[in-house]
Amino acid sequence: MNKTIAFISQKGGVGKSTLARAVACDAFKSGLSVKLADLDIQQGTVTEWHRQRLNNGYEPVGSVELFSKASLAVEAAGNHDLLIIDGAPRASSGTLDTAQQADLIILPTCASRDDLVPAIKLAYELENKGVQRNKIALALVRVSTEAEIADARDYIGQSGFTVLTGCLYEKPAYRQAQNDGLSVTETRYKSLNNKANELLESILTHLISE
Repeated sequence: MNKTIAFISQKGGVGKSTLARAVACDAFKSGLSVKLADLDIQQGTVTEWHRQRLNNGYEPVGSVELFSKASLAVEAAGNHDLLIIDGAPRASSGTLDTAQQADLIILPTCASRDDLVPAIKLAYELENKGVQRNKIALALVRVSTEAEIADARDYIGQSGFTVLTGCLYEKPAYRQAQNDGLSVTETRYKSLNNKANELLESILTHLISE
C-alpha cells in the first residue's frame, strides 16, 4: 500500500487528532503496518494518547512517534503500509510541507461558519500552492443535527472541494473513549462505533482511489 494521509487544520479543536488516531487504530486492526506521526511537538496529543492506551492495557495502533517536520516522518516511515501524519494544531510554514508529503489530505471541520470558512480557505491556499484538488477532502466532525450537516455539506459543495461520506457526531462517549486511550470506534456503544466507522471507511476508500 505505502500510502500517506495527512490530517491538517487552520485551527485547533476541530477533530484532527481524533480522526488521525481512529484511522490508525482501524488500519492496524485490519492488518496494515501503521506509522502514526505526531507533529504537535508542544502538546504531543497523539503520543500522550497512545501512552494512555498502552498503560490501560489496550493493543497499540502501530508505531507512534513525535516529529518536528512531516518530511522527517516520511523518512522514518520505511516500509510501513500506511503513514498517518497528525499535523500541528494550526496552519504554519510547515503545513504546505505536510500536505506535499501526503497522498491524501484531510481537513476536519465542524459545522459552524467559524470552522468551515478557515477550512475551505486553507484548501484553496493549498491548491494555489500546487497541491492537487483531488488530494484534498473535508471531513465533518462534532456535528449535532441532520440540518446542520446538510447545511455544512451544501456550503462545502459550493467550494467545489470533496466532503467525505459520514461524519462524527458530538457525543460524550467519544470523548470518554479517547480519555481512556481508545478511538471513536471503540466506545461501549455499537451504534456510535458504526457511525464513526462510516467516516473512517470513507477516508480509506478515498485514499485507495488516489
